[in-house]
Amino acid sequence: MRNTLFLVSLILAAIPCQAKSPNVLFIAVDDLGSQIRCFGDQRAITPNIDALSASGVRFDSAYNQIPLCNPSRASVMTGLRPDQIGVYDLDRYFRDDYPDADTLSQLFIKEGYWTARVGKIYHYNVPASIGTDGFDDPASWMETVNPYGRDKVEEALVFNAEPHRKISGALSWHAAEGTDEEQTDGMIATEAIRLMKEHKEKRKDQSFFLGVGFFRPHTPFVAPKAYFDLYPLEEIALPEVPKGDREDIPTAAFAHNCPVPHYSLDELTLRKATQAYYACVSFIDAQVGRMMQALEEEGLAENTIVVFWSDHGYHLGEHGGVWQKRTLFEESAAAPLIIRAPDLAGNGQASPRVVEFVDIYPTLVELAELTQKPSQALAGQSLVPLLEKPNAPWDSYAITQILRPADDRLETQVMGCSIRTERWRYTEWAEGQYGVELYDHKQDKKEYQNRAISPDAEASEAIKKLKPLLRAKASGTIPKVPVNPARL
Repeated sequence: MRNTLFLVSLILAAIPCQAKSPNVLFIAVDDLGSQIRCFGDQRAITPNIDALSASGVRFDSAYNQIPLCNPSRASVMTGLRPDQIGVYDLDRYFRDDYPDADTLSQLFIKEGYWTARVGKIYHYNVPASIGTDGFDDPASWMETVNPYGRDKVEEALVFNAEPHRKISGALSWHAAEGTDEEQTDGMIATEAIRLMKEHKEKRKDQSFFLGVGFFRPHTPFVAPKAYFDLYPLEEIALPEVPKGDREDIPTAAFAHNCPVPHYSLDELTLRKATQAYYACVSFIDAQVGRMMQALEEEGLAENTIVVFWSDHGYHLGEHGGVWQKRTLFEESAAAPLIIRAPDLAGNGQASPRVVEFVDIYPTLVELAELTQKPSQALAGQSLVPLLEKPNAPWDSYAITQILRPADDRLETQVMGCSIRTERWRYTEWAEGQYGVELYDHKQDKKEYQNRAISPDAEASEAIKKLKPLLRAKASGTIPKVPVNPARL
């Protein structure tokens, strides 16, 4: 009998064990641009995001498909471009045109995963919808949690530098009393940690896809006072730009919600707004650190893919006074993306290759080795080759677009479409009817010189090559579905 048991044990030991499928921690941040230390911003105090970057692959040239919350998030979660799902504004629901689309987390459900959402993954009106389901997609989750904290309760304390606007779209802020855990985003981190712990105890044989969405640094900029103290006001300066920078930029290129430079606000107010934005960035960084620590403490880190992304970039006064989002300049079109997957050769490195946010969906499908396939044909490509070798040759480019009024009168809508290669950014407004831009990132990373104005031979050749690539993937025409200009 003893010999039989011994033989059985040898046989079982020889059979390869089926490893549990990797978990996914999917972290979304609202309105976070490149204001992170590891992305090159030396002002930013972001040790936890920097540590995540150091253990994963940071994509230094990642571009969203549309720099506005609702359409960007719908694009990421469906793996489709705005023109495919017909979502350009803050109101339209992607299932109106794609009712049977398998969202990213929905595909993981079909694979047998447990999925949950805490906070903002799909669109919310901030701060009005905090604490609700917002513009969520019920089919995407098996469990949802919608915390709200002092930032929601104490909205009356928010300072609004532009009282004629709602605090959701104005430069507005509040240095709050109390702890991180009393703020909505602190509660979101707490709930995410709770779900990870409970999942480990109750569903240890089932993998999870956990979407965690933070609301800051979206306006109003609210964070505990300690984070404001990290950025002394006397050390904050507005971006410097060359004289006449705006003269060669088409009017349509400037977002209609920022029709005049710096909203005509004084310098001190603008520096305070900048301080408040960075305070929120560091506050979110701390919450990311709490979740990363929990992954380690619970023994989940070695089998969890972590994706960190923001829906789009953010302006803090560049180009002589552009603020917030909705432009096709680099500051708005680019957004942070970090992917950490266990045992990948590229971990700890940065990739300079141009990638798109529609690439996130197919990347996770391959990393998790899903057997299920989405009903829709995905627009992007898997980034796994770059996760293995971040500097590998990569023949790709990024398309970003935005639909908006041509000016602040809201009378005429234009579609702006931009293509970004490793060297060039080429942009058309209504297929060139409202202006064209060309920037050479080899020598003009801040996009100060529009080489589409009186182009030389090199610029003309670049436009000749880029124009058909751009128009093949993005329509410069106005969509047929009704769009409310006030919600663009």
